Amino acid sequence: MQTQQIRTDLALEAHESIDQSTTHIHGIEVNEKDFKEDQVHITTVSVTTKNAAKALGKPMGTYITIEAPALDIPDDGSHREVSTHLASILKELIPDFENEKSILVIGLGNRDVTADSLGPHVIDNLCITRHIILEYGTAAYDKSRMHSISSLAPGVMAQNGMETAEIIKGVIDQTSPDIVIVIDSLAARTLHRLNRTIQITDTGIHPGSGVGNHRNALTEESLGVPVIAIGIPTVVDAATIVWDALEDFSKKSHHSIDLHMLQDDCSNTMLQELNNMYVTGKDVDAIIKRLSFTISEALNMAFDEIEA
Repeated sequence: MQTQQIRTDLALEAHESIDQSTTHIHGIEVNEKDFKEDQVHITTVSVTTKNAAKALGKPMGTYITIEAPALDIPDDGSHREVSTHLASILKELIPDFENEKSILVIGLGNRDVTADSLGPHVIDNLCITRHIILEYGTAAYDKSRMHSISSLAPGVMAQNGMETAEIIKGVIDQTSPDIVIVIDSLAARTLHRLNRTIQITDTGIHPGSGVGNHRNALTEESLGVPVIAIGIPTVVDAATIVWDALEDFSKKSHHSIDLHMLQDDCSNTMLQELNNMYVTGKDVDAIIKRLSFTISEALNMAFDEIEA
């Protein structure tokens, strides 16, 4: 029997989708921390074996998920708390962070498509320092040591006719950064994580994978430097909304629905057509503006100064 495809970029959701009746999968470790005062819940999923990576459908590595219900509301205090947690996570993930580094921040996405414009908007709010440091040194910022920050918003293939990976490789060859940080919009499986979740991973990213439009991977293997990926789910697959509604109805009503049989009947009809549709909130423009500032603030906080 065909199973309904669960489309998600979040490792946490992929882990939750694994059948709970199966035995524990060796190589997947989950650690949770709850910061009630900040209304922030952080889950770390570590994938350490090839079998675990295959079962999860994600490459081996560390996936850190910040869940904050207040992310989609205009509350500056809550957003500041999330930025602080994100900055701390970045400092832990970036190898040898206490030493000066050249960091290239990539804002993926199409600026003309609101739900896909998170990356370029983050770049707009980023504090760029590389050109000043090259010209005047760190003394220009009245500091003895600091990271060199550069950025790029490469656009998408439909705009420039080039693979994103090709553009980034060219920039890396010319500027030789120590690490690349990639920002992108993601797809979630559940509505309650839409615009309320941040995923940070050291495995890189596949641009366009959230909407089934796979492009060349941006990973350490393909680019030659470590890649940290930061993403927020801004869209959800329309088919999963229908499926979740049916599951919720089946659980709460007295009219039980045989979801497996329904899934088999619908696998080649309407649900497949809905797999090509993606849904976002009606106020996504305002949400993207807030979320992009939250991420850029975290990056600016993390890179502001190197501890002695």
